[in-house]
Amino acid sequence: MVAVIGAGFGRTGTTSLKRALELVGFGPVYHMKELYDRPERLAAWLAARDGRAPAAAALAGYRAALGWPACAFLDGLLDAHPGAKVVLTTRDPDAWYDSAHRTLYRSRFDEAGEPRRLTGDTARVAEFAEDLIWRGAFGGRFTDRAHALSVLAAHERRVRESVPAGRLLVFRAEDGWGPLCAFLGVPVPDAPYPRDNTAAGFQDRVRRRLAGQAVRPGPEKDSGAAE
Repeated sequence: MVAVIGAGFGRTGTTSLKRALELVGFGPVYHMKELYDRPERLAAWLAARDGRAPAAAALAGYRAALGWPACAFLDGLLDAHPGAKVVLTTRDPDAWYDSAHRTLYRSRFDEAGEPRRLTGDTARVAEFAEDLIWRGAFGGRFTDRAHALSVLAAHERRVRESVPAGRLLVFRAEDGWGPLCAFLGVPVPDAPYPRDNTAAGFQDRVRRRLAGQAVRPGPEKDSGAAE
């Protein structure tokens, strides 16, 4: 049963929050990286996108879900998990755009600026992300900075307006453990709040995946293991 839903877009601190939730006992946590690592769940997400099945079906076995694709199905996930708490990760909008552009957006292209030629499961997951995020959320206009920022602002405004105050935490990574642990009702760990998925780390992971060197994680289970 999903206990925490992350409503923020990618590059708002979702990977750090993933690690934080694992450390305080809310793992396993679903994140877009999971879909690339375990593409067998793609069929469930496609069914949710097409209205043939609820998005909750794609999250069976997970205690939390963050970023895309989950944040695109927030309303359905809230209905399916009425006891779940929502964390809206956010950051300075211009910093978010710069980060998303040089990582998530640029990862779609090779060094020559051409769309990457992908194969197999990676290609199918990438096409789903293309449809859900770049053609869907941003209407094919992510390079229009003002438009992309307006999409981010509208999404965050809708989350703030639609999620009851008692179920919502608006959170920045620099806020640290205090507000997050108070919101979740758990003790503050004796460790710094995670600072994961820098731009350099993201790009390195993409290179390893494309080179076929990414290591497939072990079986899904409720553990606090690092990503």
